[in-house]
Amino acid sequence: MENLNDQTLKLAMGGDIHSFQKLFSEFQPQLKSYLYRLVASRPDAEDIAHDAFIRGFDKVSTFKGKSSFKTWMFQIATNLAYDHLRKFKRWTVNTKEIAKGIVMSNETVRNTIMKAGQESPEGTFDMRDHIDHCFTCMGKTLAIEKQVALILKDIYNFSVKEISVIIDQSQDVVKHLLQDARHTMMDIFDNRCALINKNGVCNQCSELNGIFNPKQNQQEALNKLDLVKGSKKFDREELFDMRAQLVKAIDPLRGKGADLQDLLMKCDRMGMGEIPIPGDARLN
Repeated sequence: MENLNDQTLKLAMGGDIHSFQKLFSEFQPQLKSYLYRLVASRPDAEDIAHDAFIRGFDKVSTFKGKSSFKTWMFQIATNLAYDHLRKFKRWTVNTKEIAKGIVMSNETVRNTIMKAGQESPEGTFDMRDHIDHCFTCMGKTLAIEKQVALILKDIYNFSVKEISVIIDQSQDVVKHLLQDARHTMMDIFDNRCALINKNGVCNQCSELNGIFNPKQNQQEALNKLDLVKGSKKFDREELFDMRAQLVKAIDPLRGKGADLQDLLMKCDRMGMGEIPIPGDARLN
């Protein structure tokens, strides 16, 4: 007997947009958060997800069932994200320092961030959200296929086989991309993350905690994180896995600090020249 999803897929392939929407809605939030991690922009992630829906429905009659419908749609969305990202240069490892310079020198940007922290229902600073933010930011220093492979495998639990379909590469190539991506990210965190390296140059986690939680001792906040506790007893691969598990548990679009983190992401994008730095205009 056919299950309901099989019946729904048949109807969708026959041109029933309501059936297509029903299938798409099952993974739509995950797809949007995945796209946000790639493009670092809420509007762009929304636009790409919308375009993927339209393109998928237009081509659904060609779906052969060689992968899951979800994997097929992620392939369409990823290809659209590739097209979008070709317009921009790869981010650099000092993105956060550049963004910090913009915040410190631009009163409009600084006041908008502070206002979000004080007034937005999703403007709460949480160090876990910022670690997630940092993971996205540093992930964007990778070549796009490495970034995609890493996020799909370590954050969204796609198999190597599924990823090979999504990026149209062999499984051996996917394994190589994953290995390189993880090693590069571990090197970045080893050298820059102040949570695991006393000499780490990225102090934004503790600095932002001091700004938005002035009554909370920064060291106390740091010590609450398993990542920090584990840094003294785990090797770099185990620490990376702990970081990935933390990131996996966070929805970057819906977390309690999502609005604040999105503003910080906009500052990163300003630093990388993707969007203009405002003068007297509001940051929006």
